Amino acid sequence: MPEITPPNNGDNSGLSDNAAGAIAYVTFIPAIVFLLIEPFNKNPYVRYHAWQSLFLNVAVLVFNAALGLVLAPMLFFSPALHFAFWRLIELAWLLLLIVCVIQAAKGQRFKLPVIGALAERQAGN
Repeated sequence: MPEITPPNNGDNSGLSDNAAGAIAYVTFIPAIVFLLIEPFNKNPYVRYHAWQSLFLNVAVLVFNAALGLVLAPMLFFSPALHFAFWRLIELAWLLLLIVCVIQAAKGQRFKLPVIGALAERQAGN
């Protein structure tokens, strides 16, 4: 029975570009690893998704911190509403992340507003 070898785009990593691009969104750690380790740091597709993932993580952190300061008084007046609002915000971030992962796995460059342009510039595209 012949062995089936998965395509790996000529490198020894064992990951396709699409898989590496999708994995870059899991947390900021794979994104940093892909930017530091060959052959991923030489691949413009993987670099784009790694940079977009990093910029998205920073944007989420800044947005959540700012929103937390603005919504802090709501915690004292209506803890249930405060809790429900934060769950909706977290759900929105999760859905955006899932869309990015799916698009990267399909081999498409899903370009987020502002962040996508920064990622393209950093990736050298």
